[in-house]
Amino acid sequence: MKKYLFALLLVLAPAFVIASESAYPLDKAPYRANDIAALQNGAKLFVNYCLNCHSASLMRYNRLKDIGLTDEQIKSNLLFSADKVGETMKVAMTVADGKKWFGAPPPDLSVITRAKSSAAGSGSDYVYTYLRSYYRDASRPTGWNNLVLQNSAMPHVFWEKQGPRELVTTLVHEHEQEGKPKTWEKVITRYDTNGVALVKKEALAEGNLHSSFSAEFTSLDKSADAQYQRDVADLVGFLSYVSDPTASIRKRLGVWVLLFLGLFGVCAWWLNSVYWREVK
Repeated sequence: MKKYLFALLLVLAPAFVIASESAYPLDKAPYRANDIAALQNGAKLFVNYCLNCHSASLMRYNRLKDIGLTDEQIKSNLLFSADKVGETMKVAMTVADGKKWFGAPPPDLSVITRAKSSAAGSGSDYVYTYLRSYYRDASRPTGWNNLVLQNSAMPHVFWEKQGPRELVTTLVHEHEQEGKPKTWEKVITRYDTNGVALVKKEALAEGNLHSSFSAEFTSLDKSADAQYQRDVADLVGFLSYVSDPTASIRKRLGVWVLLFLGLFGVCAWWLNSVYWREVK
């Protein structure tokens, strides 16, 4: 019973922090459900980079056999925080330690791609965009910020894999000063690779204006950034698998069920017509 209550809390918890999230548009996450190699790479990335702080307590290591791994491969390459492949993916960090070090305990990622679904996109789209929207910000304690979740306590753990990037944001908004009428202005902020922000403000003439925000990244290592994009897609694909390990089996079974129902419907119609043929 406690397990099901915990799962319910995992689903509901993100609803209490939506107010801190921005309206940054979400990118469509690549589909990886049927790519075994991608899912295995995602499992490797999750264990090596995410499982240090984030657990997936509703997932057991032995379920990784569903994506083509053997018990020996799991023990040798992925089993760092447990002793047996039948154990769940938990971390040694306690809730108290997480709150002390990060201000809040890192969330469990068992159903993160389901919990983050919204009108803006699927949970996979959210995580995919989030992991690709980090930028250097020297004003933050961790030295990092995120366009999707402003002032996120989570640092950019993949920064070495992604390589250096610069960010330019453009904000058009209505500016209000005390004792003066409202005016429109455009604020251009450039973050260099060290997170130092250079801000340029420009007053706009009155007209058909509306609030807007845009952001553009410039990668200084194209090769590393391209590989990072693929790795993030693999990781998100694995997290989607973790959130619903039986999804592919259920979908395949659903196809056979529909085929059976279609065949049964044809046979039932034929039997019905034969049975009532002599009845007037």
